Amino acid sequence: MKSSLPGVPLFQLYGENHQWPGTDLLHCEPISARSSLHHWEIKPHQHAELFQLLYVQRGQVQVEIEGMRSRISAAAVQVVPPLTVHGFRFSTDIQGHVLTFGTTLVAELEQRLGAPLGVLAKAACYPLGRDRVLLRGLIDTLQHEYQGNASSRATMLQALVTALMVWISRRPQPSEAPRNRDERDRHLLGQYLRLVEAHYREHLSVEAFAARLNISSLQLNQLCRRLSGQTALQVMHQRLLLEARRNLIYTRMSIGQLSDSLGFSDPTYFSRFFKRLSGQTPHAYRRAGDDHRSA
Repeated sequence: MKSSLPGVPLFQLYGENHQWPGTDLLHCEPISARSSLHHWEIKPHQHAELFQLLYVQRGQVQVEIEGMRSRISAAAVQVVPPLTVHGFRFSTDIQGHVLTFGTTLVAELEQRLGAPLGVLAKAACYPLGRDRVLLRGLIDTLQHEYQGNASSRATMLQALVTALMVWISRRPQPSEAPRNRDERDRHLLGQYLRLVEAHYREHLSVEAFAARLNISSLQLNQLCRRLSGQTALQVMHQRLLLEARRNLIYTRMSIGQLSDSLGFSDPTYFSRFFKRLSGQTPHAYRRAGDDHRSA
């Protein structure tokens, strides 16, 4: 089964067409929260720009990755890169969590670690072995922090996710070159997403990004449309929107300061951009966030 074939759902979140929730760069939930609603089965699907880690603490999972099936019957972490067609069938006694995060968080982690997280580029399963208790404590703490609203929550979540990435990166890594066009295209989209992450504040043209990838702007747009359901420009705009939302919620920057920090020519243009993509003005979005936090 290839991710480019029709009929494979392209989801924004785990088993859903919902957009990314709020401003967190991480989504964490127990496996049972969603799978129990679907008779313990998540049918094959893919995510355009999201990485997933399936942490299995107890129980069994039948895993399907790109048409290949395997079974997890001991504590393990399954890595699922973006655009990988995957599905799961869980035993009813399953215990564990699903962690979902996008390229923004991956870029922040890579900057913090000072090296690319190649471990996230390939679907693989990593048994916990002797580290089972260690990983259980780490994931349980991560879920507790994610659900809570304690001070320095974001800092704590970053530390916990960093520790998890370090653990996975220390496992023996499979090293294979892309085997076919579909894998090469997914790799190319990953390169584009990394370029967007590094340069979204510069408002580079699609042509400029395409040139850096040694392809035409038409090829880049076709690639983005086929694999992510968005144009190359929409991918850039969504990254700008995410950063705007984060700053409106987590900082006290004025709209003018935020506009400048995101590379817009003037605050009025930024406000129109934000409202067009989110349906709210920046001021209204900030007020709604303040009201939610004080409730």
